[in-house]
Amino acid sequence: MTRFLAIASTEMLILRRNRWLLTATVIMLLFALALTFAGSAPTGSVGVDMLTVSVTSMTTLSVYLAPLLALMISFDAIAGEAERGSLSLLLSYPAGRGEILLGKFVAHLAALTFAMTIGFGSAGAIAAWFGGAGADSLTALARLIGTSILLGAVFLALGYLVSAVSRSATAAAGLSAGLWLVFVVLYDLGLLGAVVMDGSGDFTRTIFPWLMVANPADAFRVWNISASDGVAMASGMVGAAQALPAWAAPLSLALWPVLAFALARAAFRRVEP
Repeated sequence: MTRFLAIASTEMLILRRNRWLLTATVIMLLFALALTFAGSAPTGSVGVDMLTVSVTSMTTLSVYLAPLLALMISFDAIAGEAERGSLSLLLSYPAGRGEILLGKFVAHLAALTFAMTIGFGSAGAIAAWFGGAGADSLTALARLIGTSILLGAVFLALGYLVSAVSRSATAAAGLSAGLWLVFVVLYDLGLLGAVVMDGSGDFTRTIFPWLMVANPADAFRVWNISASDGVAMASGMVGAAQALPAWAAPLSLALWPVLAFALARAAFRRVEP
């Protein structure tokens, strides 16, 4: 317990020294505030309070920004150490590779948690102050913060996996960019193309919803939409919110960090300093 916490403490100091914690927090706060005020116009037309519309906008923001920030923090966690020549020193510590990876994960996830809580929480508080908030919208905001942290955890672990299989930090950065593009952009474009080509509608009704929640980014979106009628109404995706069982998206998003971390740990075992 103390060994991985020592690694986590060291990583937190590195994040503070490199200003990653400050940068991530400022980015989340600025984007969340911008979307809150830019998206406040439809509140009267859809019959929901300003906080609900703000949560809808921030859900879309988090789908793109949480994975990107997570990958930016984690892509050189192993490849960067090897490139700087510090991996040998790190592995000489009385801690297993799994403990080292867990320590990094805890520190990086704590940084993301802080950034998302401050960013989304501040934007939500301003939206509630100016436009009102009900119990459902407050719950939706808390759910957004929690699921955003889970989504960040997925891509932190995927970043470690990329870092472990890369020979340099530059290669890891390129692979991370490709990973973000596939999961966040290209996957949905592929599904959209399949839906357009589905003449009978069988794929759209039976297979398409499950393929959506197989992707952690889409599972995050579906979970936040399906769990709140107000968010579903504000997003215009009421039908999508009812297409799957209530447990499908939460289960997918909960399993992804475990699977990705297990793969990253297995890849890290093969890394030689």
